[in-house]
Amino acid sequence: MTAKARPYLEARAEKGLWASSRFLVLRRISQLFFLALFISGPLFGIWIAKGTLAASMTFGVLPLTDPFVLLQSLAARHWPEATSALGAVIVLVGYLLLGGRSYCAWVCPVNPVADLAAWLRRRLGITYTAKVRPELRLYFVGAVLAASVLSGSIAWELINPVTALHRALVFGLWFGAGGTAAIFVFDLLVAKQGWCGHLCPVGAFYGQIGKVALLRVAADDRAACNDCMDCFAVCPEPHVISPALKGERSGAGPVITSGDCTLCGACIDVCSKRVFNLSLRARNGAPSTQSTTMPAPAARVASSPRSSERVTS
Repeated sequence: MTAKARPYLEARAEKGLWASSRFLVLRRISQLFFLALFISGPLFGIWIAKGTLAASMTFGVLPLTDPFVLLQSLAARHWPEATSALGAVIVLVGYLLLGGRSYCAWVCPVNPVADLAAWLRRRLGITYTAKVRPELRLYFVGAVLAASVLSGSIAWELINPVTALHRALVFGLWFGAGGTAAIFVFDLLVAKQGWCGHLCPVGAFYGQIGKVALLRVAADDRAACNDCMDCFAVCPEPHVISPALKGERSGAGPVITSGDCTLCGACIDVCSKRVFNLSLRARNGAPSTQSTTMPAPAARVASSPRSSERVTS
């Protein structure tokens, strides 16, 4: 499939600028908001949140800890403090409600970089993408935990490009942004959505949470789909779309249940037919495909001549 260079044109013509870009705008506001929580201290002396996205304390009372960091700490045989464990529980519950990989689309500072690379790929007509095994990022999760066991440290945080970029943005330590620059080049020239979609162990970890998360994207109006393929062109994880969008004949529900979905809302923005919307996992019942004009098997038996003879005899 060749991605369209400008997939949003039809949506903007049909729905207008805001309706075809609202989730993108809201995601950028969300990412800036979380960055502002940390940057307000060094810039203005107003310390709202101290720490990084890996572990922080908000207003001096609310601990927030990345559950993946806590898991590495346990693997390294470091029993966490009560506040760290509580922070991990708070974050875990939040993402169980809002979708595990919503972290990737709504919080992670690397996401705009990945989005920019994807946009440039479309505009420049770059169609080549390296084939990366989808389970590779799960192997990285295992490798990170094994490294924590062997080193006795929270291994991923030593090289995590997300943490390095966060420190660069908050504290001006720009030498740490080299990993992000490498991600941009890799996504642009080597593999479409290569880092976030195929390699990042943090995204893979949150994807496991997303398998049971409550908030989902659903193709509730999938009958209106005109097969324009715009949603596949902009989705960072396009393989999650087909089961929900094209699953009516097989009895599959319209809700995207894959944990890989980032809930970025790009499919909602780009669809001129308003096929997609936010929904809940519990609403994944698919309507019956059995024709209502055909009699049920029991009705056909009851109305058969042999049955009538047996009834009247």
